[in-house]
Amino acid sequence: MAKAIREVYGTVLKELGETNRDIVVLDADLSGSTKSAIFGKAFPERFFNMGIAESNMVATAAGLSTTGKIPFVNTFTVFLTTLGLIAARGQVCYGNLNVKFGGAYCGMSDALDGASHHALEDIAVMRTLPNMRVIVPADATATYWATRYAAEHWGPFYLRLSRDVYPDLYAEGTKFELGKGAIVREGTDVTVIACGLLVHKAIEAAERMAEKGVSVRVVDMYSVKPIDKELILRCARETGAIVTAEEHTIYGGLGGAVAEVLAWGGAGAPTEFVGLQDTFTESGKYADLLHKYGVDADGVVAGIEKVLQRK
Repeated sequence: MAKAIREVYGTVLKELGETNRDIVVLDADLSGSTKSAIFGKAFPERFFNMGIAESNMVATAAGLSTTGKIPFVNTFTVFLTTLGLIAARGQVCYGNLNVKFGGAYCGMSDALDGASHHALEDIAVMRTLPNMRVIVPADATATYWATRYAAEHWGPFYLRLSRDVYPDLYAEGTKFELGKGAIVREGTDVTVIACGLLVHKAIEAAERMAEKGVSVRVVDMYSVKPIDKELILRCARETGAIVTAEEHTIYGGLGGAVAEVLAWGGAGAPTEFVGLQDTFTESGKYADLLHKYGVDADGVVAGIEKVLQRK
């Protein structure tokens, strides 16, 4: 059954806390929303509500990590990757410390709170930090893996998490690997490389394009940093055209990362970028916002049609 990504994350934190007493969790007064409160209720002595002080929260986590603790820091994505950035950069990443970042309510999933609460630049920000790994799960199974993987492996990790319910994509027990992506639908005419919610929108778009006789491959690039260079170049070679799709600005996020690989590998495949087009957003129903800003199945279809014209 499809589950809210934030609920899965909170539940896994609690499971981790049951078997590893070094796990500690910090939140910036939003634990009911981020679902870190699930951990806090079970282990109040290892849970710290830092108040609306994101930079201090990350700095505190950095300090805790030097004592052997494994801190997970949590708040809305937009605040974690802006107000928390100076400590993330100057302490956690500079020191390659064992701190995990749970960025809740990514993209426009905090829909009705509007532009101030929408996170559309976070992938670009976090993937530029040395030592930081960036994972964007597309369903409950991937979220489960990503949270456990981050806890079990040394160094800074950024998990991009949504408020929303994502449809199931992977069977329970599916094997994931950092630095890899997964082909979730085969195709021969064009490849859509997506992450998070847009993986599902890309599959929907691929089904619609199949009715028109166009075969669309869909890749879930759940590991944005490190990224699967081999798979990207293989898709460019085999299908001859690439579309990237993300609930994020087209600048510097998944699209930028894929374009870097295509340039590095000398791939001449035409490429289109589905994402926010250099704009701020607004308050509204989530589905309406996704449609207005071109990050739904209609937007992916448009991207596919554009890139096929240039193929």
